[in-house]
Amino acid sequence: MMRKMMLAVLYTAFAFGANAGSLEGLLVGDMKKLALVEPAAIPEAVLLDAGEAEHSLAEYRGKWVVLNFWATWCAPCRAEMPSLQRLALAMPEIAVVPVATGRNAVVQIEKFYAEAGVTSLPVLRDPKSGLARAMGVLGLPVTVILDPEGREVARLIGDAEWDSAAAQAVLRALMAE
Repeated sequence: MMRKMMLAVLYTAFAFGANAGSLEGLLVGDMKKLALVEPAAIPEAVLLDAGEAEHSLAEYRGKWVVLNFWATWCAPCRAEMPSLQRLALAMPEIAVVPVATGRNAVVQIEKFYAEAGVTSLPVLRDPKSGLARAMGVLGLPVTVILDPEGREVARLIGDAEWDSAAAQAVLRALMAE
């Protein structure tokens, strides 16, 4: 029994290593900043939409999620947001979930979205930065990739062109694992 367990652990480690190695070959351009991590549960948190209704990331279970922490005052976020919109349109099988972190008035978020051409992404807020703090987000933007079980599998600090061929290749490779 112990031998079977050890073999299973070794097989899993080799399989993960092989997949990580093949994925690392895709980490080019902005995706060089993407850090692959062992799947880890994320904390539960209440997010608010524009109408103050409560939401949870558990609503996205069963889907791959590109979770983006941003703020209306963040210049790199302003540059990055249109690419998240285009990613959502290019890969509708993925949930692109931007979360405005900290004090971001709904009217400012709506203005930001209008200026950035964002029409199909949800308005979600983490007004007291509870989720951001619990997830160790120290600066903005930060994007976390969640697997269908809601576990963090990768993190990118800083902005990126999320609709680029490189980003889409990385996301497809993660989804294929």
